[in-house]
Amino acid sequence: MSLTIHGLGTALPPHRIAQGDAAAIAAEVALPNQVLSASQRRLLDTLHRRSGVATRHSVLLEPTGTESCHQQSFFGATSPGTAERMRRYAQEAPTLALRAVLAALDQAQLPPERITHLITVSCTGFQAPGVDLALMTALPLPTDVARTHVGFMGCHGALNGLRVAAGFTGADPEACVLLCAVELCSLHLQYGWEAERIVANSLFADGAAALVACGKEPEAESPSAPRLRRLIASGSLLVPDSTEAMSWAIEDHGFAMGLSPRVPDLIAEHLRPWLTGWLAVHQLTLAAIGSWAVHPGGPRILSAVTEALGLDPLLIEPSRSVLRDCGNMSSPTLLFILERLRRSGARGPCLAMAFGPGLCVEVALLA
Repeated sequence: MSLTIHGLGTALPPHRIAQGDAAAIAAEVALPNQVLSASQRRLLDTLHRRSGVATRHSVLLEPTGTESCHQQSFFGATSPGTAERMRRYAQEAPTLALRAVLAALDQAQLPPERITHLITVSCTGFQAPGVDLALMTALPLPTDVARTHVGFMGCHGALNGLRVAAGFTGADPEACVLLCAVELCSLHLQYGWEAERIVANSLFADGAAALVACGKEPEAESPSAPRLRRLIASGSLLVPDSTEAMSWAIEDHGFAMGLSPRVPDLIAEHLRPWLTGWLAVHQLTLAAIGSWAVHPGGPRILSAVTEALGLDPLLIEPSRSVLRDCGNMSSPTLLFILERLRRSGARGPCLAMAFGPGLCVEVALLA
């Protein structure tokens, strides 16, 4: 595959919430206008404590003058409808996306007019004109930039976008692609006492990440240039009989996540046989992978991957640290992990992996 990452940038909303304060908000919406029993409150607190998340960022948080910001007024006694949530998406997503894009362009040291293709990735909001046109206007980008949107593909959306980018750079060595993934997961906090939704409420957060990728290597490569720049290959697996294991549906009150407790078992059963075969096609083994960027769908998913592949838990620490510091931001999360790996000088090859509705597994091999 002819694709080299020249720049990578990330962005978070300005305010964050500690997981203990998030549990208090979750208690308010779990059973609106009712007082939770002591056992229900203990369960909520336990789920939040075991989520692997310490802090999360959200566009809905309002300043309180304290480091742990927990004030918000969007969610009240009644659940906002999908239209109201989408209005907030239209208001907030372009600004967050632009911050990530500017960081990526700055690292790439490329002007906006060099961009030939724009790929946007999101599964938490829809609008037209959308984030893509907002970015074109704000930067600005050339009016003849080719636009592609990767929508509603869930947590592995950035890997789907990277595959599309490789198609563009492979077809035209002069192509320069700007990819931006932005998700406002906190807009979809779900009301009610349903186990799968309570778990989702304890994990998801907001963030944006962007990368600039071209078909050619830079003319003058700096000795300090980040590693893990070249995309070598990508792969995909639809796990058999897993349709109900993970879902993402548009409902009257936002988008609802379905996350079955079967997911770790499905990973344990199917991941290793498929991945070892896929790596063998590329003359590699599991032991040959130098670093791992595994999407942290939750602590049980990370544990299932670690155990299924027989990995040293230290190899998954970058994923756990992003989950701890930022929560599960859906599609941008993998790029946050890749940024940390590049910044630390992690060795390649790197195997990036994410899971999404289907149940689907997406992987990308970088060096």
